[in-house]
Amino acid sequence: MSEAADLAPIRQAVRTLCAGFPGEYWRRLDRERAYPDEFVAALTTAGFLAALIPEQYGGSGLSMAAAAAIMEEIQAAGCNGAGCHAQMYTMGTLLRHGSAEQKARYLPDIANGKLRLQAFGVTEPTSGTDTLSLRTTAVRDGDSYVINGQKIWTSRAEHSDLMLLLARTTPREEVKSRTGGLSVFLLDMRAAKDKGLTIRPIRTMMNHATTEVFFENVRVPAENLVGTEGEGFRYILTGMNAERILIAAECVGDAKWFIAKAAAYARERVVFGRPIGHNQGVQFPIAQSYIGMRAAELMVREAAALYEAGKDCGAEANMAKHLAAEASWAAADMCVQTHGGFGFAEEFDIERKFRETRLYRVAPISTNLVLSYIAEHVLELPRSY
Repeated sequence: MSEAADLAPIRQAVRTLCAGFPGEYWRRLDRERAYPDEFVAALTTAGFLAALIPEQYGGSGLSMAAAAAIMEEIQAAGCNGAGCHAQMYTMGTLLRHGSAEQKARYLPDIANGKLRLQAFGVTEPTSGTDTLSLRTTAVRDGDSYVINGQKIWTSRAEHSDLMLLLARTTPREEVKSRTGGLSVFLLDMRAAKDKGLTIRPIRTMMNHATTEVFFENVRVPAENLVGTEGEGFRYILTGMNAERILIAAECVGDAKWFIAKAAAYARERVVFGRPIGHNQGVQFPIAQSYIGMRAAELMVREAAALYEAGKDCGAEANMAKHLAAEASWAAADMCVQTHGGFGFAEEFDIERKFRETRLYRVAPISTNLVLSYIAEHVLELPRSY
């Protein structure tokens, strides 16, 4: 049986669930800057957010391709997976590098929804995408680590129980390798609140529940160190590759939504006595968007297959994210242009999705950084940064 046939029931189930959360639901949340609690709860109950958690821990035990299909269908249905997608991609780091004790302790409750692992604490105000320059420190003190520093663009921190946190455990000037000295922790934010952890919301152009997080002598039990101290950057790359694949899949879903919306409107909208879809000036941008979406979709499949096989997929994950982000943004712009003035009207949902999909040309990694990565690591050009 083909992969498409294998995933068809999952795709249909996601579409059925999403039908219960129409545009009116998302428009209300957008106006109120509210978190999609009901939507996240429904995805959790259906087992979709536990897609990558093994069955032995109460998860669905699905493949990366299946997880990508779930996120794609959420976006293609006009919904927004940004409220919960971190629970998918943080699994990459935890499953591959967490201890048996950590998995047994946390994964069952993450799978059943009692715990939310939605926060990924990596980016900082001074370092941005230069992760190796981060300044948040974790200093060993007896049976715990003491965390001091700041993270920014930490989405869903207010709606998460746990955070996957990257911090420096060895000063940069003392490490033997450029990537050494960083460590990953599972921070229980429930225990840390009012004990040195402060979360401040950041209002943005889309409803993304993002924040900045401050750590002042926050204690994390040493048993919450993921893997070996100092190896965190290597571990976090696993999560980053998963993140890029899944967000690429979301962008493919967004592109499909914009294309379907534009094509339907072009067939129905009559100007000068005939549907505007008769005009090549309208047809060609829609067709161009479809071609870009399909190319991105195929690269997502390639990256997911390599990830599942345990092979190096850094280049493919980055290329998938780049192609998909560009495809979704081009489709968004095309959809607004096809609808004319109606593309700016709230009730059509286009302007909301337009704002949401614009993010992914910047995050979780900007298009320029992807190009630099490919230039250096694939084309063997000199390092540019």
